[in-house]
Amino acid sequence: MGSGEIKSPEGLPETPATYDGVSNPIHSKKLGIHFLESDNRRMAFGRGYTGGTTPVNIHGKPIPDLSKTGGWIAALFIFGNEMAERMAYFGLSVNMVAFMFYIMHRPFTSSSNAVNNFLGISQASSVLGGFLADAYLGRYWTIAIFTTIYLAGLTGITLCATMNVFMPDQGQCDQLSLLLGNCEPAKPWQMLYLNTVLYVTGFGAAGIRPCVSSFGADQFDERGENYKSHLDRFFNFFYLSVTIGAIVAFTLVVYIQMKHGWGSAFGSLAIAMGMSNLLFFVGTPLYRHRLPGGSPLTRVAQVLVAAFQKRKASFSSSELVGLYEVPGKRSAIKGSGKIAHTDDFRCLDKAALQLKEDGVDPSPWRLCTVTQVEEVKILIKLVPIPACTIMLNLILTEYLTLSVQQAYTLNTHLGHLKLPVTSMPVFPCLSIFLILSLYYSVFVPLFRRITGHPRGASQLQRVGIGLAFSILSVAWAAIFERYRRKYAIEHGYEFSFLTPMPNLSAYWLLIQYCLIGIAEVFCIVGLLEFLYEEAPDAMKSIGSAYAALAGGIGCFAASILNSIVKSVTGNPDKRQQSWLSQNINTGRFEYFYWLLTVLGAINFCAFLYSARRYKYRAEQKFGIQEVVTIKQNTPARG
Repeated sequence: MGSGEIKSPEGLPETPATYDGVSNPIHSKKLGIHFLESDNRRMAFGRGYTGGTTPVNIHGKPIPDLSKTGGWIAALFIFGNEMAERMAYFGLSVNMVAFMFYIMHRPFTSSSNAVNNFLGISQASSVLGGFLADAYLGRYWTIAIFTTIYLAGLTGITLCATMNVFMPDQGQCDQLSLLLGNCEPAKPWQMLYLNTVLYVTGFGAAGIRPCVSSFGADQFDERGENYKSHLDRFFNFFYLSVTIGAIVAFTLVVYIQMKHGWGSAFGSLAIAMGMSNLLFFVGTPLYRHRLPGGSPLTRVAQVLVAAFQKRKASFSSSELVGLYEVPGKRSAIKGSGKIAHTDDFRCLDKAALQLKEDGVDPSPWRLCTVTQVEEVKILIKLVPIPACTIMLNLILTEYLTLSVQQAYTLNTHLGHLKLPVTSMPVFPCLSIFLILSLYYSVFVPLFRRITGHPRGASQLQRVGIGLAFSILSVAWAAIFERYRRKYAIEHGYEFSFLTPMPNLSAYWLLIQYCLIGIAEVFCIVGLLEFLYEEAPDAMKSIGSAYAALAGGIGCFAASILNSIVKSVTGNPDKRQQSWLSQNINTGRFEYFYWLLTVLGAINFCAFLYSARRYKYRAEQKFGIQEVVTIKQNTPARG
């Protein structure tokens, strides 16, 4: 590990272990453990496989014959669950704004912010789902419980759209009254009910999202020869299932809403979720499970507390015995392999410094293992990468509402077929579907020639490519919006913002949609794979929750940014319209898109800095002696 390696002081006399004041003839023994990091697994010389992540069945027992479980067949059942969850998620995101505006008679701006907050909470609270999965429930039971909660929420939304008692009077509300705000608004208790079932649905999604991708990846043997290849393809197919769910939401669900009403549309989401739950449970005998490793938050807190208590301890102190680690091939953390010491965040290493004063069996709040300390280091080192994807998620959130407002003013006819405005977001999904379908036959060979990487591009390179395309997308959106607004004013549509202009096609939006689709597939798929591989063994769900948390923060950031822009650029006293006016033709959406472009460029620079500094776990140097102190006959502490 270089010159910065922490070692026991030379010539330190061995202190005999004592029990009840009686000297034990078995002395404290210093053992050097050599670690070797390969692409597929962590091994300890002379000790065999140390992954500590042996798959078990649903009862927590080792699986005698792995060939009968896991693999692509088990993954298919998980894909079905994710497809239905994404179908419901996108079905709500694209339809709920219109439902609140047209049925509940809420202003478009407040409806948009309410849905953004719902999306944000459902993603940001994914950390809770990841915590429960890694700490107590395991990924299978977390998914099982929260999909049931999700289904209950969707059922409640269906009742709201079906029973008149939950809706305001629709009899005296025509389009003019709706635009003027003269329709009877929903009663406070009606909105309370809708928001309650909406957030119950979001809470259900929060438990599913961080677990599904990790649980699917768990189905592949990390000791297998083709593990890396299978994992790479799994995350691509996983996001393909996400995309298929979104396409169904933007087409079939929208069609059902137009032909049969809101109740049938939301009911179809509930039925799809119920069927996917059934499919998920049918696959139970095939799944491989990983044992939960106990509370990751407790382990993190123990490291921080222990490091603080020993903050004044010196690495060269005569009281230093060494770095503490448990004996044997497994770590003290259930479901985790040992992690070799690194030189990052040296202040945290003090949590693993074993001093003479610690005694034979010190408290885990005073002395932690090297593996436990390294877990915390990894979690900290991962943060900048998903943080840089917040901007992409902000742009995606803005597109769900702003591009729909643009589409209302444009001609959505495709030949004799008129595409509903709420179906316009299907085009990014179609571009994602096309890219994922061609990824291995076109993009991997192309990028392999450029980068020399065997899989075309590394995980961080893919994230960077996605962020770059997101900047191009909003830049094009700004250019087109300037043209669209100028056209509307010149042709007398300035105050008719819900009237489509017959000679200006909505399919100009396809350029920005396709660019953001490319951005999403490269960035999000690369990020999910990156977090799964880099996260500690016993914190895989927490790692995946980082991506969902970034998505949630992006949704909240979109609402905050919208509010700031409206307050800064609008002045009701002077009748000055804000950039994000409800009337898109009197607002200045192109300025807002340029603002997103500038923010995206700044964020991209921050990502480049973070990516250059990041070192993959597989690249860390092993094979150098890590000197630790291991007490013989001392039980492993968890």
